[in-house]
Amino acid sequence: MVGVDLSGHVALVTGASAGLGRRAALVLAQAGARVVAVARRREALENLAAEAPAGHIAPLPQDLTDRATLPDLAARAASPFGAPDILVHAAGVNTREPADTVTPEGWDTTLDLNLRVPFFLSQHLITPMKAKGWGRIVTFASLQSHRAFPGGLAYGASKGGVAQLTRAMAEAWSADGINVNAIGPGFFRTELTAAVFADPERAARNAAQTCIGRNGEPEDIDGPLLFLCSEACAYVTGQVLMVDGGFTAK
Repeated sequence: MVGVDLSGHVALVTGASAGLGRRAALVLAQAGARVVAVARRREALENLAAEAPAGHIAPLPQDLTDRATLPDLAARAASPFGAPDILVHAAGVNTREPADTVTPEGWDTTLDLNLRVPFFLSQHLITPMKAKGWGRIVTFASLQSHRAFPGGLAYGASKGGVAQLTRAMAEAWSADGINVNAIGPGFFRTELTAAVFADPERAARNAAQTCIGRNGEPEDIDGPLLFLCSEACAYVTGQVLMVDGGFTAK
């Protein structure tokens, strides 16, 4: 979004090594925020930091599925630039197991990273936001927050949960100046959707399903993300903004 200035704000972005999480971290840094970029792959995070304005991204390698490390992660996140007042939950996984063969392990992995981590990491980071009286939390919902896709039972359950989690966190914390919203991406070319884009016919069908007539490009996320992370959304909370070219409108 042209004109958004996030100077003086500190953001933490999970899933920042690839896909829309990487794009989010870069866009927030370009808007002036200092960004703590969290993901498992150190080298990918260091490459991201080198691409951003100098000194604006601090890599923080971390496996978010390790439950015992979340309190420590919250403390470490404040070390480079101070306590984050913007939190973007972009980390996610899709095991793509058919309903008849969903495994307990696949279910747990999906629900853990996609649903548990966004809540408990937010809970660990909320106190400084309350003290400041200002915060922005952005979760990543999905087309599958609203629609069922083949092979997406666990993923769809987690993303339906993310939509409700977003509303529940907004109800809990917005009176403290902390607005909580979600972005629901359509089909963007990321690691999670590699199988979709590997099939040109399938990708073309998805594009045709949108009102706009194409699949998403990384820059399509920029404006919605900056809006939800800025003062511009002061009276917007508890919402799921679908950034899907109108896929869910048809």
